[in-house]
Amino acid sequence: MIASVSGTVAALSPDAAVVEVGGVGLLVQCTPATLARLRVGQHACLVTTLVVRETELTLYGFADADERDVFETLQSASGVGPRLAQAVLGVHSPDGVRRAVASEDLAALTKVPGIGRKGAQRIVLDLKDRIGPSASLPAAGGPDHTGADADGSAAPTPAAGAPSAAEQVRLALLGLGYTAREAEDAVVAVRDGDSDQQGADAVGVLLRRALAALRPR
Repeated sequence: MIASVSGTVAALSPDAAVVEVGGVGLLVQCTPATLARLRVGQHACLVTTLVVRETELTLYGFADADERDVFETLQSASGVGPRLAQAVLGVHSPDGVRRAVASEDLAALTKVPGIGRKGAQRIVLDLKDRIGPSASLPAAGGPDHTGADADGSAAPTPAAGAPSAAEQVRLALLGLGYTAREAEDAVVAVRDGDSDQQGADAVGVLLRRALAALRPR
């Protein structure tokens, strides 16, 4: 298995990056939040997993090992393949997935395109004892002081000096080849009251909205 790739980012698209390693460009499928951290021409290191099918080899890349582990665990649920597992992580952070499963939050899981109520129930049933505890769940019987969102995803406190989700998305759009004006207009058009949150969830949601607002290139 290819456990990681490290090299120069040669190209970016809305769902993948090309990372040049030893003169070979590897196409790596990534979530919007992971892509938002990458810049063409800059060095990147991605944790990866290689999915082998009869007719294709697909390399999936992640910001860290935790995201990869949740990706692989999701596929142990009935009816969940690599693309749907990636879609889940495109909507929720790894701990957001754990929280949704642990609390049986079907509404959070059905926010993922391709997952209906029955599919969400199956994921909860299959993964409840496999995916591990959520770091953001409150103690039993105690109040929730984590600042978690209603969809089951943790809302982390922004680090001092860290760029907002909107700024990360603007930079990601520039990396995808959009002009500064296009990137700024797209972010302004889709940002809302949650756009200053940090973390994978906020960046991923805002980037998907911004890409949908832009004309196909």
